[in-house]
Amino acid sequence: MKITTHIFLLVAMILFASFNKQETGIQLQNLRCEMLVNPEGIDVVKPRLSWEIISPQRNVQQTAYQILVASSPEKLANNEADLWNSGKVNSDESIHVKYAGTTLKSKKRVFWKVKIWTNKGESAWSDNAFWSIGLLNYVDWKGRWIGLDRSFEWDNETQFSRLSARYFRKEFQAKKTIKQATVYIVGLGMYELYLNGQKVGDQVLAPVPTDYTKGVKYNTFDVTKLLQKGNNAIGTVLGNGRFYTMRQDYKPYKIKTFGYPKMLLNLDVEYTDGTKETISTDDSWKVTADGPIRTNNEYDGEEYDATKEMPNWNKVGFSDSNWLKAQLVQEAGGMFEAQMTENMKVMETIKPVSIKNLKDNTYILDMGQNMAGWLRLRVKGKKGDKVTLRFAETLQSTGELFVRNLRDAKVTDVYTLKGDGQEIWEPSFVYHGFRYVEITGFPTFPTIDDFDGRVVYDDMATIGEFETSDKTINQIYKNAYWGIRSNYKGMPVDCPQRNERQPWLGDRTTGAYGESFIFDNVRLYSKWLNDIEQAQKPDGSIPDVAPAFWRYYGDNVTWPGTYITIADMLYHQFGDKETIKKHYPSMKKWIDYMQEKYLVDGLITKDKYGDWCVPPESLALIHAKDPALQTDGILLASATYVRLLDVMQQFARLLNKPEDAKAYSKVAEEIKKAFNQKFLNTQKGQYSNGTVTANLLPLVYEMIPANEKTKVWNNIVNKILVDNKGHISTGVIGTQWLMRGLSQNGRADIAYKIASNRYYPSWGYMAENGATTIWELWNGDKANPEMNSGNHVMLLGDLIIWYYENIAGIKSAKDAVAFKKIIMKPEMIDGLNAGKASYHSMYGTIKSDWKKDGNKFQWNICIPANTKSLVYLPTNSLEKVTEGGKKVAGIEGIKFVKTEGKQLIVEVSSGNYSFSVN
Repeated sequence: MKITTHIFLLVAMILFASFNKQETGIQLQNLRCEMLVNPEGIDVVKPRLSWEIISPQRNVQQTAYQILVASSPEKLANNEADLWNSGKVNSDESIHVKYAGTTLKSKKRVFWKVKIWTNKGESAWSDNAFWSIGLLNYVDWKGRWIGLDRSFEWDNETQFSRLSARYFRKEFQAKKTIKQATVYIVGLGMYELYLNGQKVGDQVLAPVPTDYTKGVKYNTFDVTKLLQKGNNAIGTVLGNGRFYTMRQDYKPYKIKTFGYPKMLLNLDVEYTDGTKETISTDDSWKVTADGPIRTNNEYDGEEYDATKEMPNWNKVGFSDSNWLKAQLVQEAGGMFEAQMTENMKVMETIKPVSIKNLKDNTYILDMGQNMAGWLRLRVKGKKGDKVTLRFAETLQSTGELFVRNLRDAKVTDVYTLKGDGQEIWEPSFVYHGFRYVEITGFPTFPTIDDFDGRVVYDDMATIGEFETSDKTINQIYKNAYWGIRSNYKGMPVDCPQRNERQPWLGDRTTGAYGESFIFDNVRLYSKWLNDIEQAQKPDGSIPDVAPAFWRYYGDNVTWPGTYITIADMLYHQFGDKETIKKHYPSMKKWIDYMQEKYLVDGLITKDKYGDWCVPPESLALIHAKDPALQTDGILLASATYVRLLDVMQQFARLLNKPEDAKAYSKVAEEIKKAFNQKFLNTQKGQYSNGTVTANLLPLVYEMIPANEKTKVWNNIVNKILVDNKGHISTGVIGTQWLMRGLSQNGRADIAYKIASNRYYPSWGYMAENGATTIWELWNGDKANPEMNSGNHVMLLGDLIIWYYENIAGIKSAKDAVAFKKIIMKPEMIDGLNAGKASYHSMYGTIKSDWKKDGNKFQWNICIPANTKSLVYLPTNSLEKVTEGGKKVAGIEGIKFVKTEGKQLIVEVSSGNYSFSVN
């Protein structure tokens, strides 16, 4: 058996060397602490600790654990737990165990390990893991904020802002031998940090964006190996990011601006003799804006002039006599917060598939994949030659870039050569959403070997895999994978290419749930809930975009309600109760606000977006104009509010707030009554005008009177199969429940028909017409380009959830969250002959691999240690089931539960199983 450990506020994996205790085969690994991959400088003094148990044996269940926490690895090695010894705790809890030791203070480094007892024996101690505490208090920060609060003659502060990067440097002397060195940096909008000429870390576009008036993130790095006794040099480059916004002097009523780039840095050095020193930012630092990065703007691109490079500017001995004295500037305003999420990183490098000569000195490069990131180039030429790269998702019929859908984003990078042999360059402070690149000014005949595509998103693990016997579904999954990671940018954004790239709440209401099967996105969404909370107004109002870079406070239900559904997802998928506890007061405040302001005669009367982006009656339209295709906004708002009240009841019960739960239930019942009086047409058996969304929401939210449910359900089926000829007709709201709603009511075949067809409108239609991501519109190849992104995720709805939970059959039980109890129940659908998926849960990897061949059904599954599963087999006869070639009766780890219709349910303990049904 093997144990993997974690330190947690949510779920990060820190892998350590595993070990074996031979007599049990138990191993522990993946120690996790408070949602960090790199646990440097967290600001949680009571982090949650988690571990995984891996064993080849079946039916391994933890019965007890013991945690040791020490102030040094030496003490921990001697089992001297001077900070906390939990003692032997009789419990099967292996995730989110809260640290309960000595109160931790700023800069404290903490080391820990764990051992467990199971029904199969006792493990050895895990390898050591660690975390460190950041700067918990404002007064822990030394020095001053520095910057340059002005532009220069080569800059341009208009609607299309051009502001050059700021370069800072400072030399200092370490007179003694260094034991430990840690740097804390707030670099706004973005920074690159160097010590003695070496870049610190492999992060890009750091730190993650926030509303800087509410909170600013700092990063922490162990830089001991980068410093030396004697003279040292610190260098930083500040880019603009979201701090100095992409559009200056433009729509100030809408677009929030923050000022010029600025930074605060502390470098703490501890010497071997026990003395300490802090080097911090102040006006002794030097700065210049006359460096090679001449402008950097997320919408418009980066321009780099290599003739302006300053060799060795970030090393000891560089002459900075012509640099300016750093200016002491106002701090950003927001509270200092340790960044508990991963920074972005170059996660993959891909090669182009072709390059074509369009006309004189103009080439079109095809990456073969719509992606988000940038291009790295290799070039030789004369000093002053300029290579211009312009980016787009699609091409015109002429072969030229199609850029109308990018609006006024210029999406252009320019590199000016220094003329010194082969030059390799990639930008530092921008990213693009693109498949195609127009290349002009290249001094030689370019080939695909001169370019690399650099795929950039948050440094999170891919934790899910999925495949079926259906090629269309597989392609849609691949497109979803690329689209989701394209839009992870320190926050979930809507698109990576045009002049928007905003964190719209409604795009992720259900999508985040599906994404959590593919990516370890728990820290990203935990951070996003903090962004939403910080954006909430004192009266309770929540915006449609958070952080509120755009001031869109529209007071609808369907977008701000994402605040609640994301918290629910984090609990259901990852067992994160603490996030609910933290945000419950703010969520309740919004619920009360909407109720007090918009609950009229039992209905919520405010909606803003409708069922956004239903397939319109004309392919040229963005939004449907036909009332028959639109769903009543009051219906959408009221039904969604009932759903949110139901979730809030669950939260209230979880937090032991019975009076709140009772109040939510009372309001929900009142709304249901008014809702049915207003919208239910009993003669037609439909709600309102009978759109699929109008009927689906009250169905899945259990609002329909029992005697009317069959008629409404038949109406949905008829609408899909007859009126829409088996195609989708829902927008963002309806698609959030479409696939699960169909399966839950016994028509997974209809869900499969929608999921696998390649005709308009469908996800398959996108793939059939060349999409390698997910479009913003069902008619994305024909619609008006004013709102026509080729890389969005909002129309995925609950599709990815359906893939994993209904096709693969991997689902967490509601009464034992985070996959402590797993429901293994794949849908048996005619035409779909195989499904295969894996998912790395908090407890370990879950696998499902099934195949149908005539009357034979073969299913291989893997259940993690310390969990159990209810397995649904497609037969009602135990005699027809074998496992590993043997009759299931008496096999260890398998227990018959019951038959349910045409299915046999068995309880399975941890281990690998191979079921056959004849």
